[in-house]
Amino acid sequence: MTRPAAAPMRRPAPLSFPLPCQSLRRPLRLSLALALAFAAWQADPARAQSTATATPPATTRTQVDGPAILVADDVHITPDRKLVAQGNVEAYQGQTRLTASRIVYDQDSGQLSIDGPIRIEDARGVIVLASAAEMDDQLQDGLLTGARLVFNEQVQLASTQMTRAGGRYNQLFKTAVTSCHVCGDGGPPLWSIRARKVIHDEQERQLYFEDAQLRVLSVPIFYLPRLRLPDPTLARARGFLIPEFKQSSDLGVGFKLPYFVPIGDHADVTLTPYLSTNTRTLEFRYRQAFWNGNIEFEGAASRDTLVPDQWRGYLFGEGRFDLGNRFRLEFDISAASDDAYLKEYDISDADRLRREIELSRTDRDSFFGATAVNFTSLRDSEDQALLPTNILDVRYQRRSYPAALGGEFRTTLIGHSHARESDLDMLGRDMTRTTAELMYLQSFILSSGLRTDFRLGMAGDLFGIRQDSTYPDSVAVVTPQTALALSYPMLKQTAGGTHMIEPVVQLAWSDVSGGDVPRDESNLVEFDAGNLLSLSRFSAEDRREEGLVLAYGLNWKRTPRGEGWGAYASFGHILRDIENTDFSASSGLSGTSSDFLVAGQLIRGDNLSLTARTIFDESFDFSKAEMIGSWATGRSELAGTYLWLDADSAEGRTQDAHEIYLDGAYELNRYWTASAYWRYDIVDTTPTEAGIGLGYTNECVRVVLSVERDYTSSTTVDPSTSVGLTISLRGFGTADGAERYASTCKNS
Repeated sequence: MTRPAAAPMRRPAPLSFPLPCQSLRRPLRLSLALALAFAAWQADPARAQSTATATPPATTRTQVDGPAILVADDVHITPDRKLVAQGNVEAYQGQTRLTASRIVYDQDSGQLSIDGPIRIEDARGVIVLASAAEMDDQLQDGLLTGARLVFNEQVQLASTQMTRAGGRYNQLFKTAVTSCHVCGDGGPPLWSIRARKVIHDEQERQLYFEDAQLRVLSVPIFYLPRLRLPDPTLARARGFLIPEFKQSSDLGVGFKLPYFVPIGDHADVTLTPYLSTNTRTLEFRYRQAFWNGNIEFEGAASRDTLVPDQWRGYLFGEGRFDLGNRFRLEFDISAASDDAYLKEYDISDADRLRREIELSRTDRDSFFGATAVNFTSLRDSEDQALLPTNILDVRYQRRSYPAALGGEFRTTLIGHSHARESDLDMLGRDMTRTTAELMYLQSFILSSGLRTDFRLGMAGDLFGIRQDSTYPDSVAVVTPQTALALSYPMLKQTAGGTHMIEPVVQLAWSDVSGGDVPRDESNLVEFDAGNLLSLSRFSAEDRREEGLVLAYGLNWKRTPRGEGWGAYASFGHILRDIENTDFSASSGLSGTSSDFLVAGQLIRGDNLSLTARTIFDESFDFSKAEMIGSWATGRSELAGTYLWLDADSAEGRTQDAHEIYLDGAYELNRYWTASAYWRYDIVDTTPTEAGIGLGYTNECVRVVLSVERDYTSSTTVDPSTSVGLTISLRGFGTADGAERYASTCKNS
């Protein structure tokens, strides 16, 4: 039998029904809902077999949501003019999909009688399951029996009866709510909320409970006459977040209960009262997104017994804005009421707080940056007034490419100043520096593959010195400099990957002329592969290397094919004709012959990473060494660092620093995870900090227990121990990968 073509405009196509002997599934297209298909058919059912080209009358109903589609094994009209679809029934209306075993539409009443099992699913992933239903032809109002609401295939609301009104409200009676896997043996879920009535507002995406009980297994824990929770499909909802129980040797036994408040679509604030035996604290976090950037602030205000009758607190903040024309504004703020607050409240291990604002602009051939910084020291050994805590830097650099010479001209202008709070002579010294540098760079690659890099330039520095009688008020320094570097990269292809080996050598010369200036900026110098071929290895322009300097080294790299092993290694050494006493003993650069530098890295996919660097002298005495590594498998993760630093008063270390830090986690099974971290001071043979944790996670709950010990002791901070416990009911919020932890029933 041939199906007639659809009529023009909005007129639905004439319907064709299968003959009684046929068992094929045929689609039935409707204008708006099942009612329109029946209303469009005014002829006798038998006429549908012979009048295939008849034009149906126009409907008087308004089409607002596109056509509906009905698919069933059998569709027919009864003598009392009811449309019946039965056998694997599927109906689509907009983005809503309904499946059932049988649907009966009564034209006179405009009602649908639906036999189950019924499944209705919308675009947001909300699923309605029921055994039977009586609904209108728009699926907006009606009564469902044996109904369940399922959100994100995780949270389910089971009720004896559900009514739907206005296409917005679902009202469930005698309801049980849980995100736990429910077995068919009648056993209770791990947790559930039982309520006399639950109203689901689809528009506001909220759940309202009446006479609610929270139960663990089948035991009632507490009762709430009224309770509101966000619909699990809502990502940002006003309400309480995961509570946390804490026990600290400093603050006592306490409880945190965060409360989240969205402010429009682009801002929110989280308020967290923290109540314990020794403190009353209000923590906060504020976030806001703008069309050209974002800001975030967090902080707290406290009244406690540790510092009685005083307000204590902290404030951290950061922000970033794109101002147009490639300008960017960034700021970072950190402040605390006293030296011990961050440590006692387990907020941060920082021993210096930084406040910074930066305006920058970067394009292909130029850079501009202006930065203002203020530091606050939390260290017992430092006097805040004697530190250069107020710093201003302005830097401009431009590149140009002269056609006649080739290569690149690089022009750099720098303005710097730093100031101390103290007015004491020498101890309260303030300085300014203006630097201008012009550098010409040219590179050649010879036919043999030898790469040649040439640099020639001139730098001038003008220093202003205040509050130091041992130096003049103004000092000028001029430094001509040049360097020639040669490198010969060689490649070899193997079945496992590509090998590259590159010997490098550079001969550099510079001559520093002018008066002496204090060394306030270049106090910390590191010798590494990144500055092996630098003209000056000092960290700032208040110091420059001079004389003839020969640097040589060797680089090797293996790039794997696919997921194989990747490796990198570097070796370097420096010889000079003039000893520079401004390099500290542990920098590896002092004397006329530097220490030997060895650095390397080993990588295998995302599972293993190992990076190490060390410097040692001719006698193989190591002054600095560090190693950072991480290793992960399907069930375990391990990360660690090893650090060795010789004592060096120039770098602020009165004794050797030698420590090891390990941090790891292991999945005991699908649900249980154990974790631990440990920091140990090898010199003092004492631990610095340690902690262990145990977490349980399944599809409906997450419990984390942690115990931490901080062994730090100073005039402001005592050793402390804290115990934390967090319990979160999963499912209320966005999807969080709960399917990974899905429970199974014993009989399954």
